Amino acid sequence: MSRAAPRRAPRRRLDRRAFLRGAGGLALALPFLDAMGGSASAVDFPKRFVVFFTGLGTVKSAWEPTGTGESFELGEILAPLSPYREKLLVIDGINMDSAYHGPGDPHQQGIAQALTGTELQEGTLFPYACNPAARVGWGGGISVDQFLAAKLGERTKLSSLELGVQVQYANVSSRVSYLGPGQPVPPEDDPRAAFDRLFLDLSADPADLERRRALRRRVLGSVMEDYGSLARTLGGEDRQKLEQHLDAVGEIEKRLDAPGLLGGACALPELGDPLDVYANDSYPAIGKLQMDLLAMALACDLTRVASIQWSSTQAGKVFTWLGQSDTHHSLSHSNVTDEGKQQQLIDIGRWHAEQLAYLLGKLDAVKEGAGTLLDNTLILWCTDISEGQTHSRHNMPYVIAGGAGGALRTGRYVRYGGDAHNDLLVTLCNAMGVDVSTFGNPAYCTGPLSGLLA
Repeated sequence: MSRAAPRRAPRRRLDRRAFLRGAGGLALALPFLDAMGGSASAVDFPKRFVVFFTGLGTVKSAWEPTGTGESFELGEILAPLSPYREKLLVIDGINMDSAYHGPGDPHQQGIAQALTGTELQEGTLFPYACNPAARVGWGGGISVDQFLAAKLGERTKLSSLELGVQVQYANVSSRVSYLGPGQPVPPEDDPRAAFDRLFLDLSADPADLERRRALRRRVLGSVMEDYGSLARTLGGEDRQKLEQHLDAVGEIEKRLDAPGLLGGACALPELGDPLDVYANDSYPAIGKLQMDLLAMALACDLTRVASIQWSSTQAGKVFTWLGQSDTHHSLSHSNVTDEGKQQQLIDIGRWHAEQLAYLLGKLDAVKEGAGTLLDNTLILWCTDISEGQTHSRHNMPYVIAGGAGGALRTGRYVRYGGDAHNDLLVTLCNAMGVDVSTFGNPAYCTGPLSGLLA
């Protein structure tokens, strides 16, 4: 007669919002563990989400890659992104159908719905409209960046960071981010003000800095004591996930202890001499400073959700550094048969791609485990309209970079047949680990886009 196997003591079941507790009131969030119910892959590093917005659409013939799927080559506009080809998703054939309803002109509808998927509110007259009679209010819903910030941003200094590059005007044509209906989030145009918001509470006093470091070490030490107690109650796979999670936290912590005030990937950027924030020719320098600050904020885990908005959709930006004399807005309305002006638009698009490549390079230089900060970030490059001459919001151009920790199947050019951009917003949420089936106006939602999620 065989003996009955000894009964295992039941494993501790954890709440999905459980934390490791340490000295000084520090609460370190746990990764998703089997003991919380269900199963999930290990969480090594936090996921980050970034919006890279440029207005006035593109020249689709020069934007579109050749080929399809994994066999594609980037076109003239996107060519500067070639070093990061395997970390890109180029997405075509998406319709912003929600932006064809409600008040507002195409630019207003396009920018306000780019991240919200919700019609504009009725309101007062805004200037800089292609339709002077348009009476519109602000966007009608929360934007995907702010939605994700509410879900993911509670453990960082800033839940989100909104940066602008000469956005300047306070109207619906210049707001892409929303806390909710009628609640636009103004981007910070001044790199010095953004710097202060991120780092003003840091002291340059070496003794004070060492005290801060010693306190962090003590706090993390007490967290590890709590970890030892918890680990004894977990199964082998859960212990491994937790160890990987703590290794990731420790690696981010080491960035703060590197030589210099913050050191390494967290070294404070040099702002240089003050610039005229709104001088036309300061545009490239301001943009570079803002991208440096954005990369710093992510690397130092000061925020996990950020956006950078390049001007407003109808501003009179002249790309003089490209040898141009017409405003971007007027060029976008030029006849498609005018090859010279079409080439200027292509040059503008390519220049913006170069700026995105610079940002990707900054993130890809920060190592995180076997990958990089870029690998654990999802960056969405979006715009308000498809092409300036038609003001169409169909066949919108999108580029996604990074993949947020393997959640997306990158290294591909994917063409859709008119799927709604609301479903793209759903896909972004799902890739960031937030389970939703609709976003914005549910009338334009069918679920996540097929073939993007890993």
